[in-house]
Amino acid sequence: MTEQKATNVTWHDGEITHKDRNKLLRQQGVTLWFTGLSGSGKSTIAVALEQALFERNKLSYRLDGDNVRLGINKNLGFSADDRTENIRRIGEIAKLFVDSGVIVLSSFISPYRADRDRVRDLHMHASFAFIEIFVDCSLKEAEARDPKGLYKKARAGEIKNFTGIDDPYEAPTQAEIHLPTDKMTLDEEVDVIIAYLEQHGFINRHQ
Repeated sequence: MTEQKATNVTWHDGEITHKDRNKLLRQQGVTLWFTGLSGSGKSTIAVALEQALFERNKLSYRLDGDNVRLGINKNLGFSADDRTENIRRIGEIAKLFVDSGVIVLSSFISPYRADRDRVRDLHMHASFAFIEIFVDCSLKEAEARDPKGLYKKARAGEIKNFTGIDDPYEAPTQAEIHLPTDKMTLDEEVDVIIAYLEQHGFINRHQ
């Protein structure tokens, strides 16, 4: 865990609680953590899910890997230490969104199991919900898709520390939702997630 450097700081509670904000929004804040190889479909699913939730009058917000690295995490690279810090920061941001009652759609390769587990523990410690979604795609299929041409560059040695090529990906062993993307359509994937959210009371069943 990252060391606490600032001293003489104390958390200041407000009068409005997490439950109050959930009630206001008529939903339950939760982090949906999409993990999988580059090109597996994480961002595509998150965008479609965001639209589906919006159509149900549910407030969600996407935290996307590339988007975040263009802003708050622009000072981080792709070494193991930087990847860990990248996920740590995102975990803290996701936790704040959940506290506000928002459904967080967090799309990150997040290749290391320990990093994802730390984000889960962060949420559990605050009694917040965390749902890991394994966007399961073989390396062969991800390379065939290669929407950004990154695998080609990695194979050519133009990109170092690329997950699946010269950096490992540790697949989830107990993800709440498993999406084998070579066997499902995008609509089916979104439907599975929506059904899970309904069944577990995060959103109401569609009227």
